Amino acid sequence: MEHPTSLLSLFALAAGMAATGLFSGVLAGLLGVGGGIVIVPVLFNILPIFGVPEAVQMKIAVATSLATIIPTSIISARKHFAKGTMDMALLRSLAPAMFVGALAGTVLAVVLKGPVLSGIFAAVALLVAINMGFAGLEWRLRQSMPPGLARIGIGAGIGGFSAVMGIGGGTLGVPVLSMFGANIRGAVSTSSAFGLIIAVPATIGLVLAGLGVEGRPPYSLGWVSLIGFVLIAPASIVATPWGVALAHSISPLLLKRVFAVFLALTSARMAYSLLG
Repeated sequence: MEHPTSLLSLFALAAGMAATGLFSGVLAGLLGVGGGIVIVPVLFNILPIFGVPEAVQMKIAVATSLATIIPTSIISARKHFAKGTMDMALLRSLAPAMFVGALAGTVLAVVLKGPVLSGIFAAVALLVAINMGFAGLEWRLRQSMPPGLARIGIGAGIGGFSAVMGIGGGTLGVPVLSMFGANIRGAVSTSSAFGLIIAVPATIGLVLAGLGVEGRPPYSLGWVSLIGFVLIAPASIVATPWGVALAHSISPLLLKRVFAVFLALTSARMAYSLLG
């Protein structure tokens, strides 16, 4: 495919990035996710058009997504906190292990090959979709989050897998908190803060790891595409409060089903791209 060099093509790219930002922002507020579950697949499919080598496409998509999650997560978490539904005690108990897990996940995101990262993304997204789509609203593994080493493992797992996938912690945090007794709105609200704990160390690590590496697109800082960040982040910030308002006004069961359908579609698209 030829490189799109016309102004019309560049405008189309900018419009697509801005639309991605709006969509990811709504999801960040609505579902407690950082928007990466949208941004990663979009960038993964756009980057080849601009001649970015296949070997680095997923790394750039993951890193750029994590960078955009930082401002979006701040806005989303502040809005949810203001509504009084965020479980601060639970958040504080999970944060240290989640941070360490994010560091470990960042190392894996650097050393793993692009197709492996794609496969992890598609598989985990599908598992989460199945859980959210078929588990009833009142289904619980237990009525509260387990203490001790189990809680540490849960926090580290959320942080690690999220960093590898380039997503906010809500994609995994919402179903996990739901399984351990949280109502869906409380899970969405508390998980909205996970993105910041995960994305800050992961973004820094991927910036440092990608410095000087060949094959990156122009105007990249490490593995982070600054063009993608500049186009996506502002639109996402604008749209996040819209999602927060929706999260507190629609049916919890509908909220869970919407989340499941979107994740299933995302997983299918990523798997198709991988197999193709």
